[in-house]
Amino acid sequence: MRNWTHHQARINGLDMHYVEEGEGPLVVLLHGFPHTWFSWRHQITALAEAGYRVVAPDLRGMGQTEAPLRSADYRCDEITKDVCALLDHLGESEAVLSGMDFGMFVAYDMACEHPERVRGLLGLQYSGFPAYDRLPSEVERERGRENFNHMSYYAQDPAGARADYEAHPREIITKIFSILSSTGDFSRLDAHAPGTAYRDALPEPPLLPWSWIDEWEIESYVLDYSRSGFRGGINWYLAADNNWEYRRQRGTNMTAVPMYFTASEADVQLAEQYGAGLAAQLAQSHADVRALRTIPGGGYLLAMERAKEVSETFIEFLRELDSSHPAGTSELTNATAR
Repeated sequence: MRNWTHHQARINGLDMHYVEEGEGPLVVLLHGFPHTWFSWRHQITALAEAGYRVVAPDLRGMGQTEAPLRSADYRCDEITKDVCALLDHLGESEAVLSGMDFGMFVAYDMACEHPERVRGLLGLQYSGFPAYDRLPSEVERERGRENFNHMSYYAQDPAGARADYEAHPREIITKIFSILSSTGDFSRLDAHAPGTAYRDALPEPPLLPWSWIDEWEIESYVLDYSRSGFRGGINWYLAADNNWEYRRQRGTNMTAVPMYFTASEADVQLAEQYGAGLAAQLAQSHADVRALRTIPGGGYLLAMERAKEVSETFIEFLRELDSSHPAGTSELTNATAR
C-alpha cells in the first residue's frame, strides 16, 4: 500500500510540489527530464517501508512545480538553493540524495557546494558532471553538423521544440522513455539529418504496456506536462553553458561525502562514457567512494526498469551508511569542500 502525501509549498520563491512517505533519516530523490517525482514511485515506498523519510520533489520547471521563464534561472546554484530551502522547509539539516538524469547532477552540485547538508550520495547513471573542454553549446553544435543531435536541437530552436512537444506530449514522452530503455537504441538518432525534429527522429515505440511501465503510468507524465508545458524542461538544457562556466569558477567539482554508486550493465550512455573504467572515473569525481554495484539489465531508466533491484541496493547502501555515518553527525562544512 502506498501512503504518499502530496504537498504544495513556497520554496525559494517558487510554488513547489513534492511527495513524501515514511519516517526516519531523510532521503531526497531528484528526477530528470521528461520526468516528475513519479519516476521514483517504486523507491519512495520501498525506502519508506525500510525506515526512511522519503521526499521526491518536482524540480523547478517540471511537473507541478513553478517554471521560471528565463534559462538563467536554471543555473545549478539556483537549483541547489531550491534543495536547501526544501530541507529547511522539512525541518531537516541534512539528507541522503540521489538523482536520475539532471537530478544526479543536482545531487553532485549539492555535495560540492553544501556538503554539510548532504549525509551521503546514492549515485545513479552519471559518475560525475558532463565533461566538456569548452562551452557545451559549441561542442554539441559541432556534433550536430552532420547528424541529428538532441542537444543542438534544443539550442537551435527551443521555441520550436517546445511547441512540438506541447502539441504531442504523449508521443514525445513515450518515445523518449522507449529509446532510453534497455530495449532502445539511442544511436539510431544518428541516422537522421541535422534539422530533424526530435519527435520525428525518435523511432516508434512498441505498444504499451511494457514490462516496466503501462498506460496509466505514462498518463501521469502526460497529464503533468500537459498542464505545465515543456518550457522548464527545455530550459534545463539551455542552462548548460551557464552551468559549465559556473562550475569551472567555483573551485571544486570533487565531492567529499560518502558515495555509493549503482550502474546498469545495459546503460548505453554509461558504457560509451566510461567503459570498463567506471571505478576510475568515480575516483576522479568523488573522494569517498564506498561501493560500486552493477545491476544486470535495465537501461538508462534503471530505477523504473529494475525497480526492485535498485530499491534493494539503495536500502543496503543506506544501512551501511547508517552504521558508519549516523544521521545528524555530518562534520563537513562549505569551507572544507573548497
